[in-house]
Amino acid sequence: MRYLSSLFKALLLSCSLLLLWQAAVVLFDLPHYMLPQPLEVMTKLHSHAELLWSHSQITLLEILLGLTLGFILGLFSALLLSLSRWLSSLLLPLLIISQAIPVFAIAPLLVLWFGYGMASKIAMTILIIYFPVTAACYDGLRNTPKTWLELAKTMNATPLQLLFRVRLPAALPSLASGLRIAVTIAPIGAVIGEWVGSNQGLGYLMLQANARMQVDLMFAALFVLMLMTLLFFFVTDKLLRRYLPWVDQLR
Repeated sequence: MRYLSSLFKALLLSCSLLLLWQAAVVLFDLPHYMLPQPLEVMTKLHSHAELLWSHSQITLLEILLGLTLGFILGLFSALLLSLSRWLSSLLLPLLIISQAIPVFAIAPLLVLWFGYGMASKIAMTILIIYFPVTAACYDGLRNTPKTWLELAKTMNATPLQLLFRVRLPAALPSLASGLRIAVTIAPIGAVIGEWVGSNQGLGYLMLQANARMQVDLMFAALFVLMLMTLLFFFVTDKLLRRYLPWVDQLR
């Protein structure tokens, strides 16, 4: 019943947004090249379904690989930072400084280093999600309840046992939040990489459609990317609630 209610609310919100979109086009008499009508975008989704699907597969694979590698790298970095205060004081400022560099600015360098293939897009996705995952996990590791640590020390737990059996389980709520953020921003990294240099993917298709004034096709590709992002988020949220049911209770 809860899922039916959520589905109804989502459909109601979607219909309301589509009506506002259509009303804006009609009231302001917007030309096609500025904002196409929703029906035109839906028509383009149907007529170019095969083209959109072929490019979506590339972007989807880039996001999945970037998410997996970025999550593993972020988790490993957080664990490494938590093992040594000296290492944390040395590397944490570098991580923060790295976020001051616009990702779009280094995208051409990634294309130059890794080529126009999938590797540069995966690298961009990793860079996008690396810091949120690392920061969330590290914050959770640092905020382990002191009573848990004191109890483990009275049982003569080693530093590694403290890390993997006490601090890491306690950090799971923060890590889950970081993962939820990562799955929503990972598509940004893949699309930016495709904008800078690519010959396939939804980002490439959007650029080509914009250059040819096919705004309805560009919106169709954007709509597919939005659905992909929503799918990533809800699937991740569902898996976290299923396999980590205590996460929400610890917050």
